[in-house]
Amino acid sequence: MTGAAPRVSVVMPCFDAARFLAEAVESVLAQGYGSWELLVVDDGSTDGSAEIARGYAAKHPERIRCLEHPGRANRGAAASRNLGIRAARGELLALLDADDVYLPNKLEEQVALLDAHPEAGMLYGTTLLWHGWTGDPADAARDHPLPLGVPLNRVVHPPELLVRRVRGRSASPATCSILVRREVAERAGLFEDAFGTVYADQTFYAKVFLSTPVYVADALWDRYRIHPDSSWSTVQREGRDRAARRAWLEWVAAYLAARGMARGRLWRQLRTELWLVDHPRLHAALTGSRRGLRRIRQRLGARARRLVGAA
Repeated sequence: MTGAAPRVSVVMPCFDAARFLAEAVESVLAQGYGSWELLVVDDGSTDGSAEIARGYAAKHPERIRCLEHPGRANRGAAASRNLGIRAARGELLALLDADDVYLPNKLEEQVALLDAHPEAGMLYGTTLLWHGWTGDPADAARDHPLPLGVPLNRVVHPPELLVRRVRGRSASPATCSILVRREVAERAGLFEDAFGTVYADQTFYAKVFLSTPVYVADALWDRYRIHPDSSWSTVQREGRDRAARRAWLEWVAAYLAARGMARGRLWRQLRTELWLVDHPRLHAALTGSRRGLRRIRQRLGARARRLVGAA
């Protein structure tokens, strides 16, 4: 590739996503923002995904590149994203899995927001949980934005976002939603190869949430495709979700301990969550009790407001 470096590098790991890949790539080509490149990282696909990606690269050589691991190995999403990031030329990084799509205003609006908040190292918004991609009206009726569970339209400082994520009080951003400064991603150490699929994004976010302020917006810029072959759907179906969460919590604990950060509110919450993940029935009971208490508080508050109004 020649010419000036693009401002944004979009990194797309791809493993056996032939039925969705073209739609994902087209959503990048449809962006209203012009200064971007797309790096499609084939992760050892066997279904023709690599051929589709190479076809797009041949049509758009100035914008799209195809990468693969040595020997066309399957290394997982984390290692594939790292390969793409290391080859990227942009100062800003966006991620897009091969089964998700951007809305046309994604890059333009996100770049403007990050420019407006130079103190923020990353930003993200909400995401459409997209059932309706099937074309079935019943599935489309289930589409809804991901509730983020964090303060919106503001810069959130460390470690607040990680505390909320550890407690399960906030949603993990969809990878297709983020825009991060490359220097921030590199300083954080990129993705952890050991987390090949599930929680690969959350290990990366944990490091970013500890190291830089993050802007959280109420805008919706992308669609996360809900389908039974996704990594998370597979883990849930096989009953491995609790073990995956424990592995992530243990990783966060080791990360904090190695940096002399095994103290304070985050550390205490982390130890609590590690205990609760091993006692799921008690966790469910406590969660139910908390919800019940919130409902009681809401009813009492509503009654108090009515009484004040009547007076």
